[in-house]
Amino acid sequence: MSDTNNEGIYSKHVVELLTVANEFCKFTEEGENYSDIDLLEFYQKVCPLLYLKGSLVKPLTVNDLGANEKFVTEEEWESVYTMLKDKFGKDDAFLEIQKDEITGTKLIEVHLSEKIADVYQDMKDFVLLYQKNTRDAKENAVNDICQYFVTHWGKRIIQIQATAHEILASKKGL
Repeated sequence: MSDTNNEGIYSKHVVELLTVANEFCKFTEEGENYSDIDLLEFYQKVCPLLYLKGSLVKPLTVNDLGANEKFVTEEEWESVYTMLKDKFGKDDAFLEIQKDEITGTKLIEVHLSEKIADVYQDMKDFVLLYQKNTRDAKENAVNDICQYFVTHWGKRIIQIQATAHEILASKKGL
């Protein structure tokens, strides 16, 4: 084990991301207990923090890729997605620009609930893998969350925040 990896898995940035990710997951799991406005206000506030904390975590060398695990099942993802879709109702769908080398640029309909469920899955897998009591699991958790920040959840966080902002502004008559 290198000292760098040991510092990396217990770094301030990792612990802070873990804390925010855990809060994101807990609130999302309890989403049924909140109004659509409460949910949107939470995501509007937590998304910039999650993005910032995620951008500060550095990937590290993973000694045992076999210690990597995924925890969120398709059924769990679907449950979060459906609950949020029902909560947001007509506000769930929005348009996004999709760039394609063959067909060019076009507008497609996407769903806020899907974006949140995707981020939830990445955060929950990170939190649960990190909580395993082995260095190898923690290394995999940190490395995966860094990689997924670039390829998956980083962009979605920005989209969630922007969409929550627009919906809240329109509901408040701004």
